[in-house]
Amino acid sequence: MKSFLPILASACVLAPAFAVEPRPNILLIVSDDQGYADVGFHGSPDIPTPHLDRLAAAGIRFTNGYVTHAYCSPSRAGLLTGRYQQRFGHEQNPFYDPTDHREGLPMTETLLPARLQPTGYTTGWVGKWHLGAAPEFAPQNRGFAETFGFLAGGHRYRDWKVNAAVGNTAPIERNGGTVEEPAHLTAAFGREAAAFVRRHRDGPWFLYLAFNAPHNPMEPTPERLARFASIKDPLRQKYAAQVSLMDDAIGETLAALRESGQEGRTLVIFLSDNGGPAATINGADNTPLRGAKGSPYEGGIRVPFLMAWPGRLAAGTTDDRPVSAIDVFATTLGLAGVAMPTDRKYDSVDLMPFLTGAKTGAPHERLFWRNGGQFAIREGDWKLVRMDGKPDELYDLARDLGEARNLASAQPEVTARLAAALKAWNDELINPVFPGDSGHRLKAGKGSPKKN
Repeated sequence: MKSFLPILASACVLAPAFAVEPRPNILLIVSDDQGYADVGFHGSPDIPTPHLDRLAAAGIRFTNGYVTHAYCSPSRAGLLTGRYQQRFGHEQNPFYDPTDHREGLPMTETLLPARLQPTGYTTGWVGKWHLGAAPEFAPQNRGFAETFGFLAGGHRYRDWKVNAAVGNTAPIERNGGTVEEPAHLTAAFGREAAAFVRRHRDGPWFLYLAFNAPHNPMEPTPERLARFASIKDPLRQKYAAQVSLMDDAIGETLAALRESGQEGRTLVIFLSDNGGPAATINGADNTPLRGAKGSPYEGGIRVPFLMAWPGRLAAGTTDDRPVSAIDVFATTLGLAGVAMPTDRKYDSVDLMPFLTGAKTGAPHERLFWRNGGQFAIREGDWKLVRMDGKPDELYDLARDLGEARNLASAQPEVTARLAAALKAWNDELINPVFPGDSGHRLKAGKGSPKKN
């Protein structure tokens, strides 16, 4: 495993993070279907992201940052519960249907904001939900005090007519009530997030800013599209404009932090919910990784991932240790002074002691993935990939980031060890508890009007 830089902003950081007073705000920003290469801090040559780049320069960039699933909704379910989502059967994207009481994040699970609310945190959600459309699944019933966004898995960005039966034109809701939104949706999310930050300047607060950009459909403003006229591929041009609009919305939110004097007491986390789809779908680029959204290869599950907290985490550093989106759960609870629940098995690790130097080593011994008949496990630099009906594949990510050289035959002992660990983990999981979007579409036909 690569060595990592010590991440100590000052001597005071050696104190446990949970001892910091006042309790910090948490701004959790998630992009949607963003390619690994499509940020300036990963060297994108054609899509500038100045606001995200400044955030990366002010904090820690995780070079081995992962999500728990290669699709949107299961990834977000793991993020908000601190558990591998297959433990509670949320393994697929739920079908958008406000009358369906199965299709959503099971009510057996308590989400992160519901853990924070009783401790005095103001909780807010802005953006995309995609964790169930029936009333009980709605964000205001899962721990969010203030809400603004849509419940489906995708949405038009501009010039839509509301149709409550179709996900891409589902109503925009504020605190459970329908509102009109004339602005480009990405800009509207930036506006609402900035307003939340200013409203609650006395804190503490937790804001989940969950973009649907740059997920299809590609509908940037004409003015923003014109900025990328030099990109010859029309799909990539639209995608770049969408990413740029999202970066500006993030910039508006970060400006609200600075202008309201909250920057020094706010931990900001940014990641994508999964890897970018194949370039022919939305124009994303996962270079130098193999695979794309939906895949257990790195391009499906390794994402742009960073944390920044001025004065608490050293600026401009990288951390090469594998970390996961599920770690947001324990990290946030630790900063809020909330004990990790013990009612069931949690997979989340509090990263703050590792980032401050209070703990050394790797936060995780192993990370796991399952998507139907596709599996993966990472242990150190070794990664095993399993596809149903095919021999196991083994890669050394330290020497082969693009997963081009299968070492399963050359390293039988490593292959067997990881295969056994993967089986043991899989034996702890349950089957999906709802059919999901693909299951409904197979039943209703490809033209189902309610698909996400």
